[in-house]
Amino acid sequence: MKKHNFSAGPCILPQSVMQKASEAVLNFDNGLSLLEISHRSKPFVDVMEQARSLALELLGLQGKGYKALFLQGGASTQFLMVALNLLEKRAGYLNTGTWADKSIKEAKIYDDIYEVGSSKTANYNYIPKGFDIPDDYDYFHCTSNNTIFGTQMKQFPKSPIPMVCDMSSDIFSRQLDFSQFDLIYAGAQKNMGPAGTTLVVIKEDILGKVSRKIPSMMDYKIHISKGSMFNTPPVFPVYVSMLTLQWLKDLGGIKAIEEENEKKARLMYSEIDLNPLFKGYAVKEDRSNMNATFTLENENLKETFDAMWKEAGINGLNGHRSVGGYRASMYNALSLDSVKALVEVMSELESKA
Repeated sequence: MKKHNFSAGPCILPQSVMQKASEAVLNFDNGLSLLEISHRSKPFVDVMEQARSLALELLGLQGKGYKALFLQGGASTQFLMVALNLLEKRAGYLNTGTWADKSIKEAKIYDDIYEVGSSKTANYNYIPKGFDIPDDYDYFHCTSNNTIFGTQMKQFPKSPIPMVCDMSSDIFSRQLDFSQFDLIYAGAQKNMGPAGTTLVVIKEDILGKVSRKIPSMMDYKIHISKGSMFNTPPVFPVYVSMLTLQWLKDLGGIKAIEEENEKKARLMYSEIDLNPLFKGYAVKEDRSNMNATFTLENENLKETFDAMWKEAGINGLNGHRSVGGYRASMYNALSLDSVKALVEVMSELESKA
């Protein structure tokens, strides 16, 4: 039976990418596995260069003063690195979910952090709007998509200061003017590849302005100067990310995948709104195209519904404990057919109730 993987992460990957990655594990370079070649060898250096180049190309940032890095430590390490490299006196953060909240806590270790807006009191079911960004702060930080709560920033403020964005769960999923951001970071395990590497895209001219001494492993300038090879890189995750970025380019880039993501989201939310057995969690105007969160109106139907979607080959639908209910994560590689399969189960439950 075909499995429909709605897991929030690690993400579903294109089958063609999985096939090529599995072949590389067995034989990547003249009988050597990708897992055992030297990370300094030309074949892998070429992989790293291609991955970095593809990231900038797909984001439309080539030749605009940006550098792409593939680092380790997940987005959680970026909570620290952003503050270490950019925070001199004070920074503004938009608190829209668990990961935004954690980024604030980490940055507070180094200096003064101000929340320009927060939806915490409503358990993060909406995106704050109409907030002010002080022009004398070092930077403004936001999270574009909140995986746990199913909210997504549909518009970004015109920031008078450098804007930093955690795009871990929706990067490469929709068209944006990415040049409005001075630093973007994203864990690979949502829309790019397996867990183990993190993409960081930085506008170089924002660096070198803090007075503190930065440890070498946490210094963006050092990683840039070494071409993302300052230490042994996560070879396999970088390779799979490169394959996924190439798959996206061949598909028609972000424009093409955005059209598919819109179709999936429309179908999913239409069923949630029209089916009286379900209720969406996030406010409608802030609903995420990547993560649809919803609950059952009658919890007595939970056992029946759970059995039905599992029987249909659906995986990873349980919601996060912070919200409960269900979460359908519809990342780039998830097919429209998988969403149709889930919608059919939800519709069937209504006919039985």
